[in-house]
Amino acid sequence: MTSQHLSPSAARRVYLTLSFTRWFPVGLVVGLVTLLPLARGLTVAEALTASAVSGWVVFALELPTSGLADALGRRPVFVAAAVVNVAAGLVYLVAHSFWTFALAAFLTGVFRALDSGPLDAWFVDTVHASEPGADVGRALSAQGTMLGVAIATGALISGALVWWHPIASQPALFLPFLLLVALNVVHLVAVLVLLKEPRTHVDVTGARRALQSAKEAPAVVRDGLGMLRANRILRGLVMVEVFWSIAMVVFETFQPIRLAQLVGSQTEAGALMGPVASAGWAVFALGAALAGVSSRRIGLARTAILARVLNSLGAVVMGLVAGPAALVTAYLFTYGLHGTGGPAHSALLHREAHARNRATVLSMNSMMMFSAYSVAAPLLGLLADHTSNQVAMVTAGLVSVLGVLCYLPARRHERRAALAAQEPLSV
Repeated sequence: MTSQHLSPSAARRVYLTLSFTRWFPVGLVVGLVTLLPLARGLTVAEALTASAVSGWVVFALELPTSGLADALGRRPVFVAAAVVNVAAGLVYLVAHSFWTFALAAFLTGVFRALDSGPLDAWFVDTVHASEPGADVGRALSAQGTMLGVAIATGALISGALVWWHPIASQPALFLPFLLLVALNVVHLVAVLVLLKEPRTHVDVTGARRALQSAKEAPAVVRDGLGMLRANRILRGLVMVEVFWSIAMVVFETFQPIRLAQLVGSQTEAGALMGPVASAGWAVFALGAALAGVSSRRIGLARTAILARVLNSLGAVVMGLVAGPAALVTAYLFTYGLHGTGGPAHSALLHREAHARNRATVLSMNSMMMFSAYSVAAPLLGLLADHTSNQVAMVTAGLVSVLGVLCYLPARRHERRAALAAQEPLSV
């Protein structure tokens, strides 16, 4: 059987199944990746520096690997990603030093770079092979829902596993990572069995195309930088990612650290992070839905500005509160606004992109996010070690709110466009 013989409904089933097997294991450790190195003796600065390696690897590989799936086929790249994912989980399972955690983050970065795109591309190509031009929007939306459900379910189970702690000889955080490795293997097997693709002549040509893609990466970066120099609105939108990423360090990384500090142990925080992360994904989805309503009422730029301000202030509040219930409440508020900002920001980016450069625009935005996060996380970790977690969180939130200034060119453009649309046509 090849992907050409799959009906759109069969391809959809494979697509959603592999999406679940890909993301469910992530939910098991979504709040624990930061807690595990702390529980094994690393400082906050060391833990955040090690985790930042993943972002740098994705930044370095995103463009060089962008042509691999086209050149070598979607299946080989997705299989390679699944293999690397198993290796990353194994290293996390045995890591006890800064360098082993950095290696785990490195492998995770390689996995993310390889994993980004091949499954979506396989699904769209498979559907269009039998129904050219068919709308796949509903299936892509269903995949987003499946992703959220998978992570939320995994997070709830993870919390229960930490509370249960059936392996007395190992720390309570060990079992979710052990299950992560097992389920990553299940995902690899599922990919090998379910993801079928026609054979293509890629032995020489595919390798050459992949090598050419890597060689062209610097030119793509130069083209992207040229676009940023020429387009003030686009430059502002991409720069927003710098400030957004600083806030992300607070609600993605410092949240479990601060929770552990408030409840007294990484184990108890790990158990609580299951239901907290699950609720976080729920409010994220609600925030994304509210973005559509807000954009229709007040415009995309205003929605993005409001989300950026409130998300940043939420990060500040997370650093100021003194109890676990208040911290979780502030986290849910902040994460909901994170969900609101995403669709508005993405829509503004698409306004500035064209068919010939859309992928480059999205890649530049993504690369800025990864690089900014990877710089900010270690620096805030050092600040936390020399002052306190709260000082680092409040500082990050206050700096993040400055990102609203980067939206002003888009807001002015949107206002001018609205005024122009209201002017009567000249006779």
